Amino acid sequence: MWLCAAFALLCFSVALTAFAGLQTLTDPSEREISMGYGWFWAFLGAVATVFGILSWMMKTGRLGEGE
Repeated sequence: MWLCAAFALLCFSVALTAFAGLQTLTDPSEREISMGYGWFWAFLGAVATVFGILSWMMKTGRLGEGE
């Protein structure tokens, strides 16, 4: 659960860096590549967040069959 949170923070920081760098790029193809890179890392961060939430819900017994 905590590794999912750490990985999500890392992914979102890489995505933010990619999106923040768009202002300095003048070539449209480089902007497109950088935007795709940012959206890819944002997607990975979202997946890590969802898996972290699901892991926490399973741990607390809110999801799945509890013992």
